[in-house]
Amino acid sequence: MKKILIGLIVLLVLIQFIPYGRNHDNPKVAAEPQWDSPQTREIFMRACGDCHSNETKWPRYSNIAPISWSVYHHVEEGREHFNISMWGYQKKNKGDEAAKEVEEGEMPLFSYLLVHSEARLSKKEKEQLIQGLENTFGREED
Repeated sequence: MKKILIGLIVLLVLIQFIPYGRNHDNPKVAAEPQWDSPQTREIFMRACGDCHSNETKWPRYSNIAPISWSVYHHVEEGREHFNISMWGYQKKNKGDEAAKEVEEGEMPLFSYLLVHSEARLSKKEKEQLIQGLENTFGREED
């Protein structure tokens, strides 16, 4: 049992040297959409901005592997699908899906909400965000 524990500790130390998930340089903001209101932007940035903009706030735990791998992957994937900081520059920017994702509870991710209490929206805030996203980006037709 002691050898397994020592092996696990050695493994955890060694994986800290794997560079994936350590690049916390946010790309520059190229352009943002024309928001329907400052309130929509504020709620969006609080609940969604870490993964769907180039203004990610990297928490301390995002420097520790293997957590860093997961966090970095989520941010990369979020920016790839919908990035408000690349509005008009990024070909694949699925803004029209944003309201539906929030409405169906798909976004923000449950794992994100566990450690980011500021992203937990009241019912009213959620309704305001959905309406604001629809006003700003439209809505994907079902």
